[in-house]
Amino acid sequence: MPWFASLRDTAKAGLTLDRALSDPRRAVRGALAVAIVVFPVLALAGPALATSAAMGAFIAGTATFQRSFRPRTSLAVGAGIGLGLSTFLGYLAVGVPGVFPVLLALWAFGAGMAWAVGPTGGVVAATTVSVMLVVVQLPVSVGTALGHGLLCALGGAVQALVVTLWPIDSWGAQRAALADTYAALADYARRLRQDPMAQVDPEPFFLARQAAQLTPWQQRRRPAGLRGLRGLAEKVRPAMAALADPRVGAPAEGPARDRAREILAAAAEVLDALARAIRSGDSYRPPRSTPSLALFKPDDRPALSGAARRSARRLSGLLSRAVDSLDKQDQSTISGPATGPGLHRPPLLRVLPSALRTVRRQMDPHAAVFQHAVRLSSVVTGSYVVARLLGVRHGYWAPMTAAMVMRPDFAQTYSRGVARLAGTVAGVALATLVVRLFDPGEWLSAALAVVFIAGAYLTMRTGYALTTTCMSGYVVFLLGLEDVDPTQTAVDRVAMTLLGGAVALGAYALFPTWHTARLPERLAEYLAAAGRYATAVVNALGAPGERNARAVTETLLDLRETRSEMLQAQERADAEPHRDPDRLTELPRKQLDRARAAVALLSRGAMLMEAHLPPADSPPLPGTAEFAEELRDATAIAAAAVLLGQPPDFSGLRAAHERWDAQLAALPTDSGAEDRGGVARSGARLLMQALADLEKAVRPRRPAEPARPVPSEA
Repeated sequence: MPWFASLRDTAKAGLTLDRALSDPRRAVRGALAVAIVVFPVLALAGPALATSAAMGAFIAGTATFQRSFRPRTSLAVGAGIGLGLSTFLGYLAVGVPGVFPVLLALWAFGAGMAWAVGPTGGVVAATTVSVMLVVVQLPVSVGTALGHGLLCALGGAVQALVVTLWPIDSWGAQRAALADTYAALADYARRLRQDPMAQVDPEPFFLARQAAQLTPWQQRRRPAGLRGLRGLAEKVRPAMAALADPRVGAPAEGPARDRAREILAAAAEVLDALARAIRSGDSYRPPRSTPSLALFKPDDRPALSGAARRSARRLSGLLSRAVDSLDKQDQSTISGPATGPGLHRPPLLRVLPSALRTVRRQMDPHAAVFQHAVRLSSVVTGSYVVARLLGVRHGYWAPMTAAMVMRPDFAQTYSRGVARLAGTVAGVALATLVVRLFDPGEWLSAALAVVFIAGAYLTMRTGYALTTTCMSGYVVFLLGLEDVDPTQTAVDRVAMTLLGGAVALGAYALFPTWHTARLPERLAEYLAAAGRYATAVVNALGAPGERNARAVTETLLDLRETRSEMLQAQERADAEPHRDPDRLTELPRKQLDRARAAVALLSRGAMLMEAHLPPADSPPLPGTAEFAEELRDATAIAAAAVLLGQPPDFSGLRAAHERWDAQLAALPTDSGAEDRGGVARSGARLLMQALADLEKAVRPRRPAEPARPVPSEA
């Protein structure tokens, strides 16, 4: 995408406002917690300490609005502790000449590295940088630094207490994630009726997995309607795909195909009804249409046969179990310990070692998160030093803007940068006008700050520009507790905001982190994960057992995560400005797209085989171990070859496939495994076809032959 078009689109995205609002009750709850902290501290300790307490309460409340499946109390407490520590260290360093810029650089680098553990950690860490810059401008002695830090932490604690005493839709995020999964399956079933090769959106499954990773506290209090349904959803998808695919399911034409379409239509209606029941928490209401009822009734029409019939029975059984799980459980009550499948997420303190390991893996100069951290540290510190050299009273608005604007990718940085500049100018102008016209005192300024906080909470889903307007007005009123000239203050703040935003956007333009150049790496990870998943499925199909079944689940989750990362990288790369994006990577974009389609076909072939996994006591298929081992090694080596820009080699795998196919074809018809061998042969052919497509996709382009000179006429 050309630079001009990319900048235009990102600026438009940053200034776009939606009509959606946050839950008004959540906004009132967050603002109430800020008021509980601000007014008592203002009465007892004065405006300086009240500012620190308000900052802590506001940012901790903002953390509770981030997309997370953790208890909101944990987010508020964690944000409050980080704010208190940054405030305390900032006050200690600001009194020693030359120390504060060093601390600011180190803290900003750490905040940038926090993006390695996720967007929520990155956003909260960035806010601690901005709060450090704001509160240390208030003149205090070193002896009161600890008090300011404790008050910031107190603000987070009060937010956590209010969230605990006033719970609002505590399981709404988990319900929405699980309901979105069933709604996505319903849409998938409808698309399979028309396109048997349709792909399912992996994002709802990825979010449902995150929602199922609960703390022990959540595990004990989870509503009954949220137990076990995610595991059933994971099994419904391959069953529908295996029924629809003509290579292993119903034939492409004829009465069996019509019957498969009827079953898929019925499944879509049942899945929609399940999604509605999960989202609302109400009882399951079955659809009344004839197609959905036919799904659970004996079939007296042309019956499916073979693998297609098994897939239909499996699908009907899974949906019946999902319906029964909602019918038998009262979703309006709180259940005891959950027994359904799902991972257990440890408490916040026990997550720290894992988070540190994740950050340590990103301590690589070529990693996108590391480059973002260096860029953030340099821009924030440089903006602070420049503002101090210029002698501007409110120069800290420049580094604060840079800290809140910069993100690891181009699109978010530029869209948020434009929105931040526009919102800050509007918010500062509006708040300054109010101060100039009405000259509010300390108490009225504090009340107006709380009102603007409620507005910021309420508009977090509306658009960053409007939220920034409310946030800027809140800061103006909060710092308006000082006795300063409001007009000059407004001019300084707007000028420094423009400076900080310009420096942040310019730094990304000069030292970018292009996701386009990282697409081959994401593709290699996607291929390796798909190879591990296909290997696990082949093992589970040919050598049934509990261990192999668990490996299928684990590798599937890993595959889904790597595919999500691949799609996110591609989406970010599409928004990046390049004259010739193919020059940034070894593989041109068209080849990358074809290779990604080939890997998707590889994972689909494995998914179709997964739909026919036998019981654990089934007899093994001969030659399975040899083919599975060769498949695992070949895909891993191919992933490394793609990363290095070299063509993959599957000659050894082809030989292993020929031997396995011959062994499966020789199975006696009365062995009990002959039917399963047919599924294995069909699935293995799909795997080999996908790998052949991958070879063609990443094959190096031949250089164009030079044009032959045209002989001149004598």
